[in-house]
Amino acid sequence: MPGLASAESEPLVFDKPGGRIVQTVLAGAVPRQAVLAFYDQTLPQLGWRRTAERVFVREGEELRLEFPQAAASAKSATAVRFTLTPR
Repeated sequence: MPGLASAESEPLVFDKPGGRIVQTVLAGAVPRQAVLAFYDQTLPQLGWRRTAERVFVREGEELRLEFPQAAASAKSATAVRFTLTPR
């Protein structure tokens, strides 16, 4: 999403026989609602189906969007954690 950049040096990536687990955090001076609207619109175009608020599934994987307060680097920054796990 425009306005978000990596808030971590490297994402966490773990491959296992049952699937992969990936976690990364992005942050930027964008409103939380704009982040939600962007991914609600964009992810279905990429084959993700929304199953709950901030939860999407595709081909045996689940993608969760979370908003950790501690990860935001400044008061006005919004941080979003993306966690991809096998379903």
